[in-house]
Amino acid sequence: MKNFVNIMLIVLLTSLTINFFTKNVKKEGLDISFSTSSYTVPATVVVKASNNTNEKVSLDACKDVTIRKNGDAIKFSDEFCKKYENVEVSANSFFDINYQSEYKNFKETWKYDLEVNLASGKKFTSSMNVENRWTFWKLFVTLIYAPIYNLFSWLISVFSGSIGWAIITITVIIRLLLIYPQQKSMVSQRKLQDLQPKIKKLQEEYKWNQQLLWQKLLELYKTEKVNPMWSCGFILIQLPIILVLYNVILWVQDTSNEYYLYSFIQLVEKTSNFFWLDLLWVGWTQGLILAVVIAILQFLQIKYSISQNKNTKTTGVVLEKKSWDDKYSQMMPDPEMMNKFMLYVLPLIVWFATYGLFAWVWVYWWISTLFILVQQIIVNKMLKKSS
Repeated sequence: MKNFVNIMLIVLLTSLTINFFTKNVKKEGLDISFSTSSYTVPATVVVKASNNTNEKVSLDACKDVTIRKNGDAIKFSDEFCKKYENVEVSANSFFDINYQSEYKNFKETWKYDLEVNLASGKKFTSSMNVENRWTFWKLFVTLIYAPIYNLFSWLISVFSGSIGWAIITITVIIRLLLIYPQQKSMVSQRKLQDLQPKIKKLQEEYKWNQQLLWQKLLELYKTEKVNPMWSCGFILIQLPIILVLYNVILWVQDTSNEYYLYSFIQLVEKTSNFFWLDLLWVGWTQGLILAVVIAILQFLQIKYSISQNKNTKTTGVVLEKKSWDDKYSQMMPDPEMMNKFMLYVLPLIVWFATYGLFAWVWVYWWISTLFILVQQIIVNKMLKKSS
């Protein structure tokens, strides 16, 4: 084990050293080329001008820079040409010409050639390929990403360009769709709490025969109609939806996303200002305030999720403490400490870990946590009545 750790440390140090030196290697002189040799549809093409000289360089993106497809020069919009009419690249710096708004010119898979002819007489050439995404990704986009993106775009148009109200609405829609699996997860978790005395008894009886213990536990779960995997399953259901929504909102102002837009959806001018928040801003004062609020909500949600019925002998403990001999008990986690960690430390971890996220994430998190909190209170009351 020690040798393995030493090898891993050597590999890590070697990798960091290589990365440090390679990142600090600069190409001498002036270079103007595509930022990469391969793009995928929809392509947000970028031409990077790197000026590692002591003189300023000026160029016109439409007069000095030509992109050809099958030998024919591509004509770009007047707005684009005006935006990059007089590009100045200072000494020892770089500048990106972003063709994001011109994505329609790169919708077809092909090889594109770049030609740059500066007034100074310098010439640069490079090429890149636009390719289709692989089949699984296209299926994912068609069935999941595109519908959520179009729903979000439609909601923005309904609320006159407000990204904030669109986020709140789509969050409520997602939570409503997840009511049933969320309910199953909460009920299963609560039933597991009530089964702890029986589970403890089995653990004490079969503590030296793990295989038989697992068999007896499975029989108990089956008899009591409890599925301990519901919580994990619910997380797996949520994760792809949250990741897709994150990317949809993250790139909501990227015009290349219009490639996925349905013909009947109309785009409007978007605003990220929502009351006193800038939803596409990260950190600072608003991030600190939002983080405190979500930490409090997270604390309340966890507190209700681990609470027990009054008729149980435990005091909010998910798993019973073990009273076995020292050697065996050292292998088992202290459930009371685990609950205290979840209740008091986890909200703080959430606060620090997510402080640097976009403000809209907090809005989504607020609504989701409040929704789950209310649902947890209702489930607790229902189970209390049924017991």
